[in-house]
Amino acid sequence: MKAPFPFSAIVGQEEMKLAMVLTAIDPGIGGVLVFGDRGTGKSTAVRALAALLPPIKQVESCPVNSAKVGDCPDWARLTSKKIVTRPTPVVDLPLGATEDRVVGALDIERALSQGEKAFEPGLLARANRGYLYIDEVNLLEDHIVDLLLDVAQSGLNVVEREGLSIRHPARFVLVGSGNPEEGELRPQLLDRFGLSVEVGSPKDIATRIEVIRRRDAYENDHDAFMKRWHGEDVKLRKRILSARDLLPKIDTPEATLHDCAELCLALGSDGLRGELTLLRTGRALAAYQGAETLTREHLREVAPMALRHRLRRDPLDEAGSGARVGRVIEEVFG
Repeated sequence: MKAPFPFSAIVGQEEMKLAMVLTAIDPGIGGVLVFGDRGTGKSTAVRALAALLPPIKQVESCPVNSAKVGDCPDWARLTSKKIVTRPTPVVDLPLGATEDRVVGALDIERALSQGEKAFEPGLLARANRGYLYIDEVNLLEDHIVDLLLDVAQSGLNVVEREGLSIRHPARFVLVGSGNPEEGELRPQLLDRFGLSVEVGSPKDIATRIEVIRRRDAYENDHDAFMKRWHGEDVKLRKRILSARDLLPKIDTPEATLHDCAELCLALGSDGLRGELTLLRTGRALAAYQGAETLTREHLREVAPMALRHRLRRDPLDEAGSGARVGRVIEEVFG
């Protein structure tokens, strides 16, 4: 099986790549929603980023990737308590997945007859401490959306059947992608994504040729291609790890908090989640750039991805939410 396409080798799509890197620095930002054309590298970027990140240490036989034996759920039948190193998990949630496949299935008959918590973990268990990737997220069935909302909010998956209850941690970075022409995303789920980016096919011939050249090299001269980009991915991994260490030390002046509130108020974004996400994303960018203080310029750079999906629709404005955010930034920040 081939290694994932190198993250550093992805051509263009700079906003999407930056958004994914920032959620890797601070998973608390809340995930990334990527809307755009098919074949623009959305799923490639997710798998590439997970491969780029440092592997996780986990109990070998733990179904929820627990770092310590004491963190493994009581229903888990551990066949090995050895601590092993594994790649950051990336789990696909396919369209049409049943509820049992997503949250896990509880064997009621066995539980009643033998008094054991017999539980078959689902996709949410496998995604713990990693990434849950949903392609065509706007086409998900409503009841699956509701489940994801509950788990994304609590970080805990709870399965209850016939008076029996199973629970386990389910903390993951949620990455969704879709084509806006195929359907709208429910506002409740839209608001749960920390960042939103828009991608499109390259419009110039030179960029399209470079995409083709790199993909062809990946397919037909795989080892040489991976070796060529290995050094760039290593540099990026070190930069992400350094940013994680720096993140808690970022100074946030009162004036920057005022900027967050003023910008969101001017945009008319609902609630306070916009300010909080903008603040966290700005700090992650500051850490990524090696800065010690969060500034207005950091907020200016990340505001479109943090706020464009939180705006109320304006039927009289055909410019799009990203352009609206840009206009208001100029009005507020100058």
